[in-house]
Amino acid sequence: MTTPAISARDVCFGYSDDDVLHSVDLDLDRGEIVAIAGHNGSGKSTLIEILAGVKEPRRGTVRRDGDLALVVQRPSAPDALPVTAAEVVRMGTWKRGRRLRREGARRAVERALGRVGMTDLADRPLAELSGGQRQRVFLAQGLVREPGILLLDEAAAGFDRESAVRMQRVLREEAARGAVVCSVTHDDESIAAADRVIRLDGGRVVAGGASGVVRAGPGDLLVVDVDHGPGPAGRSGVGERRGNPVA
Repeated sequence: MTTPAISARDVCFGYSDDDVLHSVDLDLDRGEIVAIAGHNGSGKSTLIEILAGVKEPRRGTVRRDGDLALVVQRPSAPDALPVTAAEVVRMGTWKRGRRLRREGARRAVERALGRVGMTDLADRPLAELSGGQRQRVFLAQGLVREPGILLLDEAAAGFDRESAVRMQRVLREEAARGAVVCSVTHDDESIAAADRVIRLDGGRVVAGGASGVVRAGPGDLLVVDVDHGPGPAGRSGVGERRGNPVA
């Protein structure tokens, strides 16, 4: 039995006295695309940040096995920041204790920008790019080191159709090379394209398997098909609409 790339057990998190995540158990396996879905306020972004190590759980454990990259929705960057698209992506080649040689980094940056359709704008200052173009640059930054774990928080929000299709193709390529790809999303097409959907409702995992697998608790299978991921029973919905495309 292979070891999951990420394993979370009994994870709880709260911003005050009330927890926003309750006893979350999940495994993310190499080579799969996982969508985390649920209503606004269900705890999706908090969960992805805990999986990435950005936040620490109040209780529970998260074990990570592999190099990890996190791509978030439209990270804030000052307009006066004097960096080009290529320089932003190059930052993704840096890692504590390891750094690609100059020529290797250059090739990796060129490849990552090409995969997201930004080759022609590699030397354009970040401040001159549209919101969607910036988002593609930050996606390339997450791809450039070829991490074993790729986590995304609404990274395609506002993409036009062409950019969204390209991103889905790239994420499928990442899974094919053996990475686990886990994305917070409201997009119905992204959810449909995932190998597995983890649904949150009120900070609890209410479904977490491919082909309709839903669990009532660890080991309690309600709909038998493909066995993936524990979580308490309940209901969840994904009804949020996407914003207008920006690039």
